[in-house]
Amino acid sequence: MADQHAQTGENSRLTEIPAIRWEEPPEGPVLVLLDQTRLPAEEVELVCTDASALVEAIRSLAVRGAPLLGIAGAYGVALAAARGFDVEDAAAALAGARPTAVNLAVGVRRAHAAYRAELGKGGDDRQAAEAALAAARRLHREDAEASARMAELGLALLDELVPGGGHRILTHCNTGSLVSGGEGTAFAVALAAHRAGRLRRLWVDETRPLLQGARLTAYEAARSGMAYTLLTDNAAGSLFAAGEVDAVLIGADRIAADGSVANKVGSYPLAVLARYHHVPFIVVAPVTTVDPDTPDGAAIEVEQRPGFEVTEITSPQVTMAGAGGGIPVAPLGTQAYNPAFDVTPPELVTAIVTEKGAVSPVTAEALAELCDRSRQVTI
Repeated sequence: MADQHAQTGENSRLTEIPAIRWEEPPEGPVLVLLDQTRLPAEEVELVCTDASALVEAIRSLAVRGAPLLGIAGAYGVALAAARGFDVEDAAAALAGARPTAVNLAVGVRRAHAAYRAELGKGGDDRQAAEAALAAARRLHREDAEASARMAELGLALLDELVPGGGHRILTHCNTGSLVSGGEGTAFAVALAAHRAGRLRRLWVDETRPLLQGARLTAYEAARSGMAYTLLTDNAAGSLFAAGEVDAVLIGADRIAADGSVANKVGSYPLAVLARYHHVPFIVVAPVTTVDPDTPDGAAIEVEQRPGFEVTEITSPQVTMAGAGGGIPVAPLGTQAYNPAFDVTPPELVTAIVTEKGAVSPVTAEALAELCDRSRQVTI
């Protein structure tokens, strides 16, 4: 069950509303989300009291972004356990809510494993719920730490590849604090460049079909005081041709064992443009986004979104007669091809930056070595 509460008033600052938080009011624990479908028009919090409400929030993209989905999935398991719901059913529903982003399943598994381990040691349901919550909080904290480290490593790599500062960075979709326990992935690198006085311009792709660049990345860039310009996705080629892009920075929802990168649809064309124009194409993502069980890009399941997300324009303030409740921009009955992601092959990726280090050139062997080192440190 979920409730929405609008945040209003002059004292409500953008930076004070976290993307996700756990609360324990007298009536029982809840998971509170900043509803990202309502941004930037209004800041609305979505309060989830059970896993089914969180599943719906994930599917509707009220909560989104690979690292944050992992955190949400872990908290969802803890919520089911604390509320006395069937944890096995909740874990299965959460893990399957969105197929492409591997972090969601990783987060669910971590909290679920902690829950089951506590029961296996003879703990009662309350102790098992506390173990699941501790695992979720630990993942949340680790992601914030990973974000800071990726920003540091990413900026160092950027300065190496494009010396002299004054970086003009093109980014796609949204990869800031709205998708992370910290300041994000690719956006965190751009933000670090901005704070160091080395960001000349952030080019923000609007990002179809849900305009997550226009609605969310521009929102985050504006509140951070960054110099940014919004552009339509199909205008990126003219920017490259004019020599106005020094580097492309994107996040990832799943990285296959061979280094193929699944990210918001439109990323692959940027990689092709970047290669033709000799511009670095850098992927920034936590190690948990690397999936050794997915051998290559062809094995990545790409989520297909509803067609009305393309044939209609939606707004929280406007309701029309379209199938999705938006304003129709195509003739009635128009079919739409609407994949949420595309896959970029490793040979088009200059580097993958994680909190455990950067991989360049991107090969299966280098990724496997990075993941092995990460597991050894974790153990």
